[in-house]
Amino acid sequence: MPISETELMLKGYGLTTAEFFYRMPDFTHVLNTFVWQEYDIAPDHPRLFQFVEYWQSEIEGPLHSVRFTHRKMISPGEWRNVTGEFTLH
Repeated sequence: MPISETELMLKGYGLTTAEFFYRMPDFTHVLNTFVWQEYDIAPDHPRLFQFVEYWQSEIEGPLHSVRFTHRKMISPGEWRNVTGEFTLH
């Protein structure tokens, strides 16, 4: 069973967005872009580097450059368990 996004965020994962600039195989003077998003752990970014390795071994368009950003949505210190609720009026 896959892990939910909330569980990943509680384990320290954040959303990584990468923009890949690559050259077209038949037209090497043309740059194209590809946007990739995945939950990953900073600063090592193992999933991002795994995808870059996959690109280099399986996709014909050679990479020109990669630009990425990482945003941690929540952290374990920001999450709290609410066990009750009080209603007024």
